[in-house]
Amino acid sequence: MTTTSSDPKPRRPVLRFLRTKLDSWLVRHQNPFNFAIHMIGIPVAVAGIPLLFLAPWYWGIGALVFGYFLQWLGHHVEGNDVGEWAGIKRLLGLPYVAISPRYAEEKETGVQREEERRRQGDKETA
Repeated sequence: MTTTSSDPKPRRPVLRFLRTKLDSWLVRHQNPFNFAIHMIGIPVAVAGIPLLFLAPWYWGIGALVFGYFLQWLGHHVEGNDVGEWAGIKRLLGLPYVAISPRYAEEKETGVQREEERRRQGDKETA
């Protein structure tokens, strides 16, 4: 049995959610140094969690602290807040920098281009 839908896009909410999160992460990590240091810092911090249980506690704590320090360093270079800290600031109503000002203009231009493409696509289908 075949079903048809008026919506031309296939429904894949999980993939769409993951793609949205990845796009958001990439926008906040545009500086090459920040991106590269995250490729080191994230695995080190994640490895710290099992190390808390499998090795002496100070190895796990050290890995977590060092991994987060590397990520903080990358965000400091890029000029925006670390993701978790930005979320906490947002919840408390404090000002935060999600996207570095030097890259924010590029993001706006990209969003404007995407909106223009959508409008042109809507005109072609109409």
